[in-house]
Amino acid sequence: METSDADRFLVDRIRQGDQDAWRQLIDRFGGRLLAFARGRAPSLADAEDLVQDTFVGFLQSLAHYDNIRSLETYLFTIIRHKLRDLFRSRKTAALGGAADAEDWLEQAVADDAESPSSAAETAEARQLQETVLADVLRKLIHELRDRSAFDDLQVIELIFYAGRRNLEVAEVCGIDQKAVAGIKFRALQRLQKFLAEQETSARAALDETHAEVTVARVWREQRLTCLKRGTLGAYLLGVLEEPWLSYTQFHLDVVACPLCLANLADLEAEEDQSGARPNTQALFESSVGFLSRASHAS
Repeated sequence: METSDADRFLVDRIRQGDQDAWRQLIDRFGGRLLAFARGRAPSLADAEDLVQDTFVGFLQSLAHYDNIRSLETYLFTIIRHKLRDLFRSRKTAALGGAADAEDWLEQAVADDAESPSSAAETAEARQLQETVLADVLRKLIHELRDRSAFDDLQVIELIFYAGRRNLEVAEVCGIDQKAVAGIKFRALQRLQKFLAEQETSARAALDETHAEVTVARVWREQRLTCLKRGTLGAYLLGVLEEPWLSYTQFHLDVVACPLCLANLADLEAEEDQSGARPNTQALFESSVGFLSRASHAS
C-alpha cells in the first residue's frame, strides 16, 4: 500500500516546516497510535509517551521516508520499535525476569518489526522481492473478494498471514481439513499463475533468499486485508451487511489484526467523549521543536 497523493502532499508540507501540516498529522494519527499503544504498554502514561516518541521519531527519520509503504504503516512501524525498546529496558524489573519478558514481548510486538532507519537502508533486491510478493498476493485477495469468496479468504488469511496449520484452520472455520487443503492448493495455483505473468526480472527476484521477506510480513506491512475506516465505522454503527459483516468480525476477533483493532478503538473513543483521547495540543507542543530540524535535514 503506497503513500496516497494526500499523504505525499502532507509529508511534503511537513518537510517544508509547515506547522499546520504537522498538527494535521498528529490529529489524524494520534488516536490510532494511542489505541494501539494502550493495549500493549504497561500503563496509560507509557502509552502516551510512546505516541510522543513516535511522532518525534518520525520527524527525526523524515529525511529517509519514502513511498514504499503508507504513512500509517510507517508510523505503526516506529511505534512497534519504540514499544520493543520499552519492554527491553524494563523486562527484568517490570516483568520478573528475562524469560518472562521475552515471552510477553513476543506477544506484544511482532518479532520482525523494524526501525525506520533500517527500512530506509533496505536493499533494492529485497524491495523488489517484497513488491512482487505483495503484488501477487494482492491479486489473489482481490479476486476472492470480487467473487465474494470470503470463506476461502478467511482460510488463506489464517494460513498465509497468521501461520495456522491446516487442522487448526479447519477447526476455526468449521470445515473439513481436506477442504482447507483444497483451498490452499487452489490459492497456490493462482499465485503461481500471477507470478508467471510478472516480468522475468520480477520472477527472478523471488529466487533470491532474504530472511526478512516472508509472506506474513509482507501481508502485514502492506496491510493487504486491513479494513477501511469506513468499513469499521459501518461495523461500529451496526449497519454493515453480509458478507462484509462476517469477514470484519473474523478479521477483528480471529485474526486480531492490531492495526484494525487500533482503528476501531480510535473510532469508539471518538463516539465516547469520555474515552481516553490523545492530548493533541500537548503532542504538538512537545514535538514541533523538532520540525524545523527535520525540514533542514530533508
